[in-house]
Amino acid sequence: MRILVDADACPSRNIIEKAAKENHIEVYMYCDMNHVLHSDYSEIKYVDSGFQSVDMVIFNNCIKDDIVVTQDFGVAAMVLGKKAFPISPKGYIYTDSNIDRLLFERHMSQKMRRAGEKTSSPKKRTENDDKRLYENLLYLIKKSKNSV
Repeated sequence: MRILVDADACPSRNIIEKAAKENHIEVYMYCDMNHVLHSDYSEIKYVDSGFQSVDMVIFNNCIKDDIVVTQDFGVAAMVLGKKAFPISPKGYIYTDSNIDRLLFERHMSQKMRRAGEKTSSPKKRTENDDKRLYENLLYLIKKSKNSV
């Protein structure tokens, strides 16, 4: 089991590393060449910049029981198919039970924006988001270890 992070837009890298360190789990942070990341714990993986380049590298490298931190519903849906455990940077766990609804809502929002309508902006990160991420990472780590 490893933790793979779509780190281009992930403000919670320190929380992910804390949970990983406590459980002796490798962390791989993926970002495109336009970003510069530093970590004393995680291995930083740079990929070419381009549309969904980080997403595709994460998907291609993901294996069963990995934990994947991403805010992209499409990536979450793909890694669920590999029997991995996707979670958002705000700590929401993506499952087979909720991913179809999330993808549909994303589709409807895109459709509304193309028609010129405004959609709501993402809410600002809160302390509750940090707490939820940490607790749900620990939950997924335990779940992943038990499925082996």
